Amino acid sequence: MISVVVVNYNGKKFLDNCLSSLVTQTYQNFEIIVVDNGSSDNSPAYIRERYPSVILVETGANLGFAGGTNAGIRIAKGEFILTLNNDTIADPHLIDAIVSPMQMDSRVGMCAAKMIFPDGRINSTGICISRSGAAWDQGGGEQDHGQFDIAKEVFGPCAGAALYRRSMLDEIGLFDEDFFLFMEDVDLAFRARLSGWKCMYVPTARVVHIHGGTAGFRSNLSIYYGNRNLIWYVIKNFPSRTLLLCSPWIIGRNCADIPYYFIHGKGRAIIRAKIDMIKGLPAMVCKRRDIKRHVPAGVIEKWILIWSRVHKS
Repeated sequence: MISVVVVNYNGKKFLDNCLSSLVTQTYQNFEIIVVDNGSSDNSPAYIRERYPSVILVETGANLGFAGGTNAGIRIAKGEFILTLNNDTIADPHLIDAIVSPMQMDSRVGMCAAKMIFPDGRINSTGICISRSGAAWDQGGGEQDHGQFDIAKEVFGPCAGAALYRRSMLDEIGLFDEDFFLFMEDVDLAFRARLSGWKCMYVPTARVVHIHGGTAGFRSNLSIYYGNRNLIWYVIKNFPSRTLLLCSPWIIGRNCADIPYYFIHGKGRAIIRAKIDMIKGLPAMVCKRRDIKRHVPAGVIEKWILIWSRVHKS
C-alpha cells in the first residue's frame, strides 16, 4: 500500500486539481492524507465536502512542510510514502511508475518524479548539490526536449513529488522539523545516502507543478528559509573530511549571498537568515552526532564534486 501525503496551507484553490488527479490514478492501492496546517481559507471544509474519502489531519497551526508532512507520515499505513505539494497535478500513471524501482530493488529508498512547470519547462528531475552547499533541481528551467527521459540514479528527490520507503524513514528518521520549509528534502536525502540508501529518478512518473503556489517564488519567506537551512544541512550532514575540503566554497558562497540579495532588494531577509542560521548551528552540530554514517566520505564526495561543476552552483 502507498500513502500519499499532501500538506496544505491556504491552498484551497489548488486542491481540486491536485486531489482529482489522485482519484483517477491507474494504481488503486493507496490512501490520500491531507494535512492542513491551520488554513484560514476554509480548506478543511472544502476537503470534507468534495473528497470525503480523503483522510484529513488538521494541525491547528502552520508546522511548515516538514512538520506537516511528518504529521501525515505518522498516521500513514503504507509501506511507501508519496509526498506531493498541494499545487501539483499528477499524471494518471504517476504512482504506477514511481513505485516500480522500489519493488525491483530493496536498496532504493527514494524515487524522484519528473516535475514540469505548466508551460512545459522542467521543474525538477532530482536534487543536485555542490561544494558550496548549494542545492538545486536538475534540469530546472530547461525546455523539455527529452534530455531527462532516461531513468538513472540521482542524489535525492525533490519532496514536492517524491516516493520514500517507510522502512528507510524508520531507520534514518523523518523530515527535520527545525527546517520548517525548504532544504528539508536535501537534508533527508543526505541522511539516507549516508546510511547507504539509493535514489532513482523515474522519468515516466510525471507531475505538473505550479511552483511557489504557497510560499511564493523568490519571496522573502523562500529566501529566508532557503539560505538559513542551506548551511544547517551542510553542517549537519557533510562528512568531516568533506566539510573541511569544501569550506572555502561554503564560506565564499555565504559571504557573496549578502551583497547579491541586497542588490535585489532582499537585504532584510538575507540578514535575518544569516543571523538565525548562526543561532541554530549548535543544534545542528548536536544532531550531526546521531546520524548513521555507513558510507565512506569518498562515495558521498562523488555526488558533491560532480554536481559542483555545473554552472548553476
